[in-house]
Amino acid sequence: MSQATPPSAATAAAPPASVLLGDDAIERALKRVAHEIIERNSEPESLYLVAIPNGGVPLARRLADHIQAIAGASVPVGILDTTLYRDDLIARGERPRLRRTEMPSAVDGRVVVLVDDVVSTGRTIRAAMDALMDFGRPRAVQLMSLVDRGHRELPIRPDFVGKNVPTQRDERVELRGGDDETLEVVLLGRRGDGR
Repeated sequence: MSQATPPSAATAAAPPASVLLGDDAIERALKRVAHEIIERNSEPESLYLVAIPNGGVPLARRLADHIQAIAGASVPVGILDTTLYRDDLIARGERPRLRRTEMPSAVDGRVVVLVDDVVSTGRTIRAAMDALMDFGRPRAVQLMSLVDRGHRELPIRPDFVGKNVPTQRDERVELRGGDDETLEVVLLGRRGDGR
């Protein structure tokens, strides 16, 4: 799972980074994905975007704005913490940092689009689907990821992808920025823990 961090704070101690997507490219990708979501779902008013923190939050909000501009449908945006649903908490041996969950309404009968910044192994998405069921029974669940970097460990595939980025397993891809900030996706050097 990746985390959105402000570019200024992350660059001080971070390994050398290569920018994969700047803010303009992210906006183009989100606008294209918004069109794809509307084309696939004939009733955009039944959509419910659910962001996976941290990086999914600014993406879901921007995506909702694009859907509003294109289809005229106001789409709710929820935030769903997946921490306690992860299957690797014990293996990591660290105390999990809980994030906020904000679900403005139940998901019953809605088409939920999970929004994440970077999809890799699929474990965060599996945890998100488990957590989502605590908020009702959606009609369908779809997955949008800004970046798909491969390396699946579970049979999960995004329905909507901003960019496919082939990486090495030990490289990191991270979204930097926040809600009211410029966003960028960067490829960071290899990390020693192999996650």
